[in-house]
Amino acid sequence: MRSKHTGAASLSAHTLAVVIMSMVVAAPCLYAQKSGPSENEVKSAYLYNFGKFVEWPATATADREFFPICVLGDDMFGTTLEMTIARESINGKKVLVKRVAKPQDAVTCRILFIGASQRSRLKETLAELDNTSVLTVSDMPEFTRRGGMIQFDMEANRVRFDVNLTIAERAGLTLSSQLLKVAIDVKRSTQPGS
Repeated sequence: MRSKHTGAASLSAHTLAVVIMSMVVAAPCLYAQKSGPSENEVKSAYLYNFGKFVEWPATATADREFFPICVLGDDMFGTTLEMTIARESINGKKVLVKRVAKPQDAVTCRILFIGASQRSRLKETLAELDNTSVLTVSDMPEFTRRGGMIQFDMEANRVRFDVNLTIAERAGLTLSSQLLKVAIDVKRSTQPGS
């Protein structure tokens, strides 16, 4: 991943991001135990960390004060997303959590989590975002096969994720090799599914 920063500060921020991502990947979701993070806490941490391991085209990032992470559809996060990333920033921009009512409202988002309630409208939602550089994420089954970019999955009681790299690259996004190494599957689908 190309960095716009140089020197020790850049190295420290990069090292910290790698450590955070490693902790998220290694943290099992111990739903029955209070000592472990909840599934939503882990997914919230992933959404934040995706922002550190994806590079957006300059046209998508110019003149923005905030780094919007948005939720479309049913909001399974409640306040967890805000609490997990409160007072955080990505590339010097304060992270802002937004709920959006329709896909058209998401075109200014950097990351969009699409809730399962949007499953029947997924094709239309992704079509609306087709000419944008919005990183689409969901936990609905077959999301990456149907044209989404990152899909959360459960594997051995851990939240993991798949990536459709072709769709992300088509949107002008560059996903770091470190992020791709952590994915359980990296697809190269040239055509969104049904």
